[in-house]
Amino acid sequence: MTSGDKNKDVAESSEVLSSSSNDIEQKRDSHENELQKSNFHEIELKKNSHDTEECRNSHDTEESRNSHDTEEKTDSPETEEKTNPHEGGEPPEKGTITTKTSNTPPIKKKRGGWKLAILLLANQGLATLAFFGVGVNLVLFLVRVLEQSNAVAANNVSKWTGTVYLFSLVGAFLSDSYWGRYLTCAVFQVFFVMGLGLMSLTSWLFLLHPSGCGDGEKLCNPPSQAGVILFYLSIYLVAFGYGGHQPTIATFGADQFDEADPDQQSSRAVFFSYFYFALNVGCLFSNTILVYYEDHGYWTIGFLASLGSAVVALLSYLMGSRRYRYIKPCGNPLPRVAQVFVAAARKWHVVPANADNLYEVEGKESAIKGSRKILHSNEIEFLDKAATITDRDQNEKNPWRLCTVTQVEEAKCVLKLLPIWLCTIIYSVIFTQMASLFVEQGDVMDAHIGNFHLPAASMSAFDICSVLIATGIYRQVLVPLAGRLSGNPKGLSELQRMGIGLIIGMLSMVAAGATEIARLQYVEPGKRVSSLSIFWQIPQYALVGVSEVFMYVGQLEFFNGEAPDGIKSFGSSLCMASISLGNYVSSMLVAMVMGITARGSNPGWIPNDLNTGHMERFYFLIAGLTVLDFAIYLYLAKRYKYINLEGPENEEESQESQDDDVLRSA
Repeated sequence: MTSGDKNKDVAESSEVLSSSSNDIEQKRDSHENELQKSNFHEIELKKNSHDTEECRNSHDTEESRNSHDTEEKTDSPETEEKTNPHEGGEPPEKGTITTKTSNTPPIKKKRGGWKLAILLLANQGLATLAFFGVGVNLVLFLVRVLEQSNAVAANNVSKWTGTVYLFSLVGAFLSDSYWGRYLTCAVFQVFFVMGLGLMSLTSWLFLLHPSGCGDGEKLCNPPSQAGVILFYLSIYLVAFGYGGHQPTIATFGADQFDEADPDQQSSRAVFFSYFYFALNVGCLFSNTILVYYEDHGYWTIGFLASLGSAVVALLSYLMGSRRYRYIKPCGNPLPRVAQVFVAAARKWHVVPANADNLYEVEGKESAIKGSRKILHSNEIEFLDKAATITDRDQNEKNPWRLCTVTQVEEAKCVLKLLPIWLCTIIYSVIFTQMASLFVEQGDVMDAHIGNFHLPAASMSAFDICSVLIATGIYRQVLVPLAGRLSGNPKGLSELQRMGIGLIIGMLSMVAAGATEIARLQYVEPGKRVSSLSIFWQIPQYALVGVSEVFMYVGQLEFFNGEAPDGIKSFGSSLCMASISLGNYVSSMLVAMVMGITARGSNPGWIPNDLNTGHMERFYFLIAGLTVLDFAIYLYLAKRYKYINLEGPENEEESQESQDDDVLRSA
């Protein structure tokens, strides 16, 4: 382009700007009310611009301090040098950091991506191995070592497992509000290691006497009160540590991929499948090798192996500290959501304004720190009152009277997710049976392969294998096939997959009931163990495993994707909280069923001697509840509308600032 052409373009641009300015002035003269609204937004924009400038100044200081890092090389092929964009080069890729000097082109320092995600997948696999090394056989430990009945032990395991996932809400809250995902994961994993250490020590010193007891044949001495107290303290420390970091590690792994980058967006979706795959690989080892040793009375060895795995998991997590992609916490979401309801209630008689006239800050960034804007939706319109500007709002800025559209939509998202989430609880009741009634059922079946005795808890390996196989088939076969048929690149939507998971889960309960009927037919008088092979449990375990691929992976993707930026960990924690309530509901159902059926001389459906009960009826009861739950879920899923986010601007610079800030604070 010649110099004359450039001058001509500048002149034309000046004329366009001058014409636009005149048009704006005429519009302002003809609309005084619009002028007042513009002034109001201008005041707010100045305030936000001032805050943003302070943040940028702080970041610029940090950049100048670290300018000597420009010679740093990375091990990624994506870290090649880029030329100056004004000299014909390409701009840096998203998800990278660039540093500049006056004499050298920018060199990218790659953060996140699959290399860091693999570290987190390894952490998840090892932590899961450690957790299920305790959890999968806990019901038998309570029966054999602490001398509890079958019903009491099953209830205690359900309550403990429920508490594990209830703590996920605590971890999600701290992650989203104050600590950030990196620090939250680190702190809770330390508690996890402490709990496993205390459990190993307590079992060895106080509970497992004489040596080798608790194998189903050799009885242990009655446990001391101090030993029981320390044991329960240790397992609830394990619950606190594992539960608190689970939703956060899933979200932190997804953070390693940039949603705004189409290539990384697909990787982000695949990550959740691999995350659940890693979880089940860890389960496979604990449910086979560790279970075998524990079932033969080597409980302390099993607990020590879990402790070692947890320590290695923590170390693998810390290895990537300098290279993770970080997202800063967005502040406590509870006041933000409360402000929306209070503001809407205070404007009870106000008619919600047109969507174009609702209050929102100017610019690309929302008023919520670190969160993208959410576009207005036509659902739950009562809450739009909170974003309607009244005469009083023109004169004073009160967050308990006036909220932004993004803030209102954040509250709407929470309300929309809750009904879907409630429908997943019955499925979690199904999932819970694998750690309680399935194990007790297998414990009274023929588990011999020649001279080898197969531990009942190790049958969950068939659940894990079915998860691993079904994950591969789903990703390699079903997704491409369904994508061609539906036009959806994901194959099936998250809601469709969750519905399929419910149906398959219901079939697993039918299979478990049928197995129990057959087991009772092969019980010989006077004998505790049925002659029916334990391998008849394979269908019920396999069906649960296949259902997990659809339900739990679908839940992780759905709740994480539909949660606004400010409450991402909360979205992931909903999946864990569903498992938590599922355990409590299962415990409640067992108590109710036994209270109703165990009257007089009737032993009830789930007595200590399962050969005198009717556990199959309990399985069929859960199957019936699942059918009812599916009907409600189908109604809600058809009417659900997905969140609509506005894309971020200058994401590379924003992400670079967040990475450096989090590293400094850590």
